[in-house]
Amino acid sequence: MKSKQSGITLIGFLVVLAVVGFFAFMAMKLVPSYNEYFGVVKAMNQIGSEGVEGKTLDDVRRELMFKLNFQYVDDATIHPSDINFQQGASGNELHVSYDKDVPFLYNIDFLLHFDKSVPVQGNVAPPQ
Repeated sequence: MKSKQSGITLIGFLVVLAVVGFFAFMAMKLVPSYNEYFGVVKAMNQIGSEGVEGKTLDDVRRELMFKLNFQYVDDATIHPSDINFQQGASGNELHVSYDKDVPFLYNIDFLLHFDKSVPVQGNVAPPQ
């Protein structure tokens, strides 16, 4: 009576390990950028709930950049020009749109585009 062996070979195990390692390395590169994005969304929600009545666009940008420091968002990630107001379905919306370039391997990079709008209470004062 012969017994039949079953399981994965050493070569098969190494191939599976290489694929899992590749995706784990990719996740290690991408997860911090998404974690940073969630900090941006949290700071935007704080601004939206506090309201912007009587503040200028520069005041709102300055306040948002200040709140982003508490959320561990890198200063080079979002520039003040990435922060704008737009008219949405429910009134004024705070809109942040930015790109993040994440180096991966050699000359291969990930380009991540983040775009978020949050309704705000109140109206922005015109620039003076």
